[in-house]
Amino acid sequence: MFAKQLSIFLENKSGRLSEVTELLGHAGINLSAMSIADNSDFGILRCIVSEPDRAIRVLRDEGFAVKATDVIGFTCSNTTGALATIMRQLSNAGVFIEYLYSFNNGDHANVVIRPTDLNACERILEQNGVSFISPDDFNRL
Repeated sequence: MFAKQLSIFLENKSGRLSEVTELLGHAGINLSAMSIADNSDFGILRCIVSEPDRAIRVLRDEGFAVKATDVIGFTCSNTTGALATIMRQLSNAGVFIEYLYSFNNGDHANVVIRPTDLNACERILEQNGVSFISPDDFNRL
């Protein structure tokens, strides 16, 4: 089960992140999960939003470079070693993870991953009884 993630390219200057969050907020688009990575020149804001197609239009209309990518969301127990077990299952199956971000939600951890092979990753997770987060579920977390 894939979710659509937005990657928004931001110049490394004060106020760019607030511009994005304000634009989405004024458009009534909810940010469900996000991560930011940067280097000396730019940052990449990766996020899952309530209305990805509309968010892309809103951001592009304001001059932001935005790319949509499929990712997989899943939950695991928020206990020591739970994520390591899942990562080992994927690694043993030859699934490479480009990046991952996660957030704690009480007894569970919610994880977003971008594997190089989405279908193989989904199949391995499913075979191992991992619970997926549907795109709609992201908005209820």
